[in-house]
Amino acid sequence: MEEVPQGCPGTGSAQAGRGASCQGCPNQRLCASGAGAAPDPAIEEIKEKMKTVKHKILVLSGKGGVGKSTFSAHLAHGLAEDENTQVALLDIDICGPSIPKIMGLEGEQVHQSGSGWSPVFVEDNLGVMSVGFLLSSPDDAVIWRGPKKNGMIKQFLRDVDWGEVDYLIVDTPPGTSDEHLSAVQYLSAARLDGAVIITTPQEVSLQDVRKEINFCHKVKVPIIGVVENMSVFVCPKCKKESQIFPPTTGGAEVMCQDLKIPLLGKVPLDPHIGIQEFCGHHQPKEEHLVGS
Repeated sequence: MEEVPQGCPGTGSAQAGRGASCQGCPNQRLCASGAGAAPDPAIEEIKEKMKTVKHKILVLSGKGGVGKSTFSAHLAHGLAEDENTQVALLDIDICGPSIPKIMGLEGEQVHQSGSGWSPVFVEDNLGVMSVGFLLSSPDDAVIWRGPKKNGMIKQFLRDVDWGEVDYLIVDTPPGTSDEHLSAVQYLSAARLDGAVIITTPQEVSLQDVRKEINFCHKVKVPIIGVVENMSVFVCPKCKKESQIFPPTTGGAEVMCQDLKIPLLGKVPLDPHIGIQEFCGHHQPKEEHLVGS
């Protein structure tokens, strides 16, 4: 699925990993070994595993800090409001896993059974998985190269015992990096429904979102639509609306019109959006996480 560098001889070529254009490529050693020519057996394994998951949705953003993880958390909670709907939230932001914090699950650990890793459950019908559960401290840095990140995502999709799930929401890191390529590669074979792309109104965010849209077109991921987060700020006292991030080029609405992509909605900049209340063995807490 990854766009190959100019002059790449291809994994099936006798010059794979040995040609001049291969110098400096992170996959050079893999291609030279011949292993790159063989299909990854995990693709079929994940396809089989995902048969119990009805809908699979990626949440993407071009720019960091636009509220993608907060949106993913609220989307998962919203879907799980129906007690008959089983929802799973997978955090594949390997270097910056914020879902455990947002969901009030810091300090939780993953347990393993004969059927695989067990998700951490917020509610009976809402399970969560994140690399954050595997760290000894939330302050630990994850310093991994691409292949190790890809291996972690492969394990999440193949080895987690998701069970019968109606919606799998995949919270991704910003940009178009190894994590995105791995998720698309493994989930496309399992009928990925598409991607929801999060942006804020200002042009500096929209520039990166256009790259994200281009990425989706290149790897053939359907775009469900765009959500404009932090659209306006409504003063809680006087109720006056202010544009903290001015849409100098028309914001997500104009961009979606130009690119013929659905605008799913606009979310205001409101501290109440970041309030997460938890019951049961999790202590109630408030986290203002609109920009996570």
